[in-house]
Amino acid sequence: MVQQILRMQAIRSIGYKIIDFLACWEDFQKRLFQKKKLVIRTDYCITIDRVPEVLWDEVLQNKDQLNEWRQLYGVDPQPTRDFLREHPYLVVDTCHFSEDFKWRLLAHFDDLDEALDGLLIKSENFQSLNLLMERYRGQVKCIYIDPPYNTGNDQFIYKDNYQHSSWLSMMAGRLALMTDFLRDDGALFVSIDENERDHLRILAKGILGKECYLNTFVWINNLKGRQISGRGAARTHEYVLTFGRKATGTFIAPVKKFKDIMPSVYKGFDYETKEDAVGSYVLKNELYNTNSKFNEETRPNLVFNIHYNFATGEISFSDVDKNIEFEGFVKIPPKKNNDGSHKYHAWRWGKDKIQRNKDDLEFIQTEDGVKIYTKVRGFETTTLKDILTDISTSEGGEELFHLFGAAAFSNYPKPVVLVEVFAGQAGDEDLIADFFAGSGTTAHAVINLNREDGGRRKYILVEMGDYFETVLLKRIKKVVYSDNWKNGKPQKGKGISHFFKYLYLEQYEDTLNNLELPREQEGQLALERFGDEYLLHYILEFDTQSKPSLLNIKQLQDPFNYKIRVCEDSEIRACVVDLVETFNYLLGIRVKKMRQFQDNGRLYRAVLGEKNDKSIVIVWRPSNDLNSHPSALQRDYEFIKHTILPILLDNGKNPNLLLVNGNCYGSDVKSSENK
Repeated sequence: MVQQILRMQAIRSIGYKIIDFLACWEDFQKRLFQKKKLVIRTDYCITIDRVPEVLWDEVLQNKDQLNEWRQLYGVDPQPTRDFLREHPYLVVDTCHFSEDFKWRLLAHFDDLDEALDGLLIKSENFQSLNLLMERYRGQVKCIYIDPPYNTGNDQFIYKDNYQHSSWLSMMAGRLALMTDFLRDDGALFVSIDENERDHLRILAKGILGKECYLNTFVWINNLKGRQISGRGAARTHEYVLTFGRKATGTFIAPVKKFKDIMPSVYKGFDYETKEDAVGSYVLKNELYNTNSKFNEETRPNLVFNIHYNFATGEISFSDVDKNIEFEGFVKIPPKKNNDGSHKYHAWRWGKDKIQRNKDDLEFIQTEDGVKIYTKVRGFETTTLKDILTDISTSEGGEELFHLFGAAAFSNYPKPVVLVEVFAGQAGDEDLIADFFAGSGTTAHAVINLNREDGGRRKYILVEMGDYFETVLLKRIKKVVYSDNWKNGKPQKGKGISHFFKYLYLEQYEDTLNNLELPREQEGQLALERFGDEYLLHYILEFDTQSKPSLLNIKQLQDPFNYKIRVCEDSEIRACVVDLVETFNYLLGIRVKKMRQFQDNGRLYRAVLGEKNDKSIVIVWRPSNDLNSHPSALQRDYEFIKHTILPILLDNGKNPNLLLVNGNCYGSDVKSSENK
């Protein structure tokens, strides 16, 4: 009996240790996953018309850039400035240039974030959302996403027998973050099919609140039908579920642009634009009521003759059964009813309204007599309808085929016009985001909208697939250069001036690659003194905190050589982290200026940003050799105060907050390591 009790106690003790181990490990994994990730690379793409001419010669001498232009645009670059002037929408990518060139380019912008038209991030989307939150919380007008449909055909990996719950788990964390990006009047559009439609709606209402649901758009994308399951009717449509904040308004569509994708009842307008003394108008309907139920018996006050003077614009009336004529006037009787039950259709307006609003009527002489039309003003837009037609699924692939001359993307990209419908709900200076960016359709749609109306809509796109470089980046570079492509070659079309930034983020796997076990001597000491349970906590909670992926404070003393190990092409290699860009996002500042300086061989990089209407300056420089030289620290401080700050601020004022990495001489300086 005693042995059984001891055995049970031993088993229970082992069980507790296992539970403790699993709990500790899961907490540690969660901490690593939720850690804001480092930016490991930053580059910029900018059309040549926005590159300062002082840098053009360097561009023309860069063989990698010229080769990319040959491949992307089919041009034969000439080493002259006239060639660049003749091709203003060639895209310069700083990945082909030195870090010094990039900083000299950025030095020409006094409001960098305002100058940028877009931001692309190669990363798992949760990590991107987590890093961008401080910068973009509550600023996005429109989010469109096309997540995996979880059908088994979209490479979504899930556990057996837990398909829906795994998909919902993946979506829940991302929805919770991305909806915090929305403005109070913003809207979230999610493409989906019937497989997860109902679950998604319930999930979103649980995150955003019961009042968040706005619409389910039905996209008729294949009238031939898709018989996938072999059961029931062939499927002809997908859905776009829409959610919004309390202030989300009515969705509007430009009539001329989208008339072909709305139900046929909205396609019969005469869209010839006319002008009169009041303004622009189109002719929509004749004045008579087409419904024969409105006639001389049911609406006797609306059945009468109208007399119109084409010379003076005057209007008179007479009873329909009286043969009265007015000199200089043309008599226009109501339209006769052909069904035999009544004589006439009623007019849609009464006599008083016709006289009051005669400027909104147009009288047109035809062979069959005079017709009266109502003028429609404010005709450019209509309320968006929740049925979208005549957009085929195949259009998205065809668009990419024309851009690349080959099948560039196999995951059924959405047609550009479909995304334009939703991106178009943002104003012409608003921010649009897509956190499942795929081939980059959302950026393509935003660029198209800006090209059409001269707007300054901006976009944020996040994608982790390998096609980030091979499809998404190249697609944007091509679309910027021309809006007309065939077989991978630009046709005569319109380019657009454009400037965007793209980032690569450290990923969860990279974080794991940079973890190290405790040093042998310290680990053995901990094991001897406290036992194996403590050693586990020591490894997970304390020793790993100083590793590069968890931000090594000592490495900040050499900020331009801060390295972590990352996995690329199945190989792990050392990569220099972009600490400047990382801290900009960690602080959530709106970047105004980025400048580079040299003093006595020491490199300085400085950022002027704004947050909550306060100015913030962040200065980075190697500082590990300054600690033992007070005079060097003082010189360093004087250079920051009297050279860097005046150039950044322009007004002789001090920033509200000055951050410098490592030690600094001045009392008005705070350490960036503590932020």
